[in-house]
Amino acid sequence: MTLPNRNFNYPTAIKFGAGRVRELAELCRANGITRPLFVTDPGLAAMPMVRAIVEDVKRAGLGIGVFSDVRPNPVEANVVEGVKAYQAGHRDGVVAFGGGSGLDVGKLVALMHGQRLSVFELEDVDDWWTRADASRISPIIAVPTTAGTGSEVGRAGVVTHPVTHEKKIIFHPAIMPKVAILDPELTVGLPAKLTAATGMDALAHVVEAYCAPFYHPLAAGVALEGMRLIKDHLARAVKKGTDLDARGHMLMASTMGATAFQRGLGAIHALSHPFGGLYDAHHGTLNGIIMPYVVKANRRRIEKDIERAAAYLGIKGGFDGFLKWILALRKEVGIPHTLADIGIDTKRLAEVAAMAIKDPSAGGNPIAFTEKQYKALAKRCVTGDL
Repeated sequence: MTLPNRNFNYPTAIKFGAGRVRELAELCRANGITRPLFVTDPGLAAMPMVRAIVEDVKRAGLGIGVFSDVRPNPVEANVVEGVKAYQAGHRDGVVAFGGGSGLDVGKLVALMHGQRLSVFELEDVDDWWTRADASRISPIIAVPTTAGTGSEVGRAGVVTHPVTHEKKIIFHPAIMPKVAILDPELTVGLPAKLTAATGMDALAHVVEAYCAPFYHPLAAGVALEGMRLIKDHLARAVKKGTDLDARGHMLMASTMGATAFQRGLGAIHALSHPFGGLYDAHHGTLNGIIMPYVVKANRRRIEKDIERAAAYLGIKGGFDGFLKWILALRKEVGIPHTLADIGIDTKRLAEVAAMAIKDPSAGGNPIAFTEKQYKALAKRCVTGDL
């Protein structure tokens, strides 16, 4: 075998540990940020935790402002309004705070405030990212409050197109945050249902990255250890939200997922993106429901890889044992078995399939499914035909 030429870009500075958010002001200064825009969602913005963090930064002498017009599935208007807030406040950097929505919008505001083009002109297609003026992209500090997307170590953000309802991945290497603060204390208040859903998002990332058909041993190793952390700690974090060790391990697993998926994602995400865009459903919940159907559909290409993963994780039964483990974990943490369970019907399967085959994630699936195969797979996810 002749090994391919590949370029590897791995993540950024990570500050891990309970209470590390108290270093935010110091880290802003170290990265040249004196007037940060604090981007988060409205629910978090109203919490005492956020007010305390903002006041702490103000006491340190930084001119911080808050922007919180962020939807759970962000749309272009959220980014546009964030850019207006950034420009009006003469900001020089972004603190992206929250789950995937707050992190993604924060990163896209840092990207777009100095551009003269639409955010959708920077979609993750070919080398579209080179259209941006990289000199105008502001520094970002990312602070996740959920253990799921891993957007704190990602070079992309997801935003829904207002006309087509497609979830678009917007990419630029310079929106990798300068620093990610992984503070498990910030995730303690996350409800069990969201802890489970975001945890399944992280699991989807590591499973798909591990199975992607590209040469990236760094990613494969990170993905495998991410699976172990989730196996050992997700249910604990769901059942006892104050367990800082479980919360910390899940934060790290989430970061590892986004680190690993530079290798690729797959049909789980290729389906969850259109279902999320069309039905405005939670991304992590969708990934958790869809996961076993896609794993089974990919069996002929991934069986040996999954057998190795099962052995590392201490799961008996090889591929079948691994699939049973996913199903058991979903049940234990309260993830439904079918999309019908969360109100999704079969009326728009043709649209889902047409969008799935065009989704950038589809290119990383071990099997290049046809549009017809995506439609059949989507139907199984709705009806529960595993």
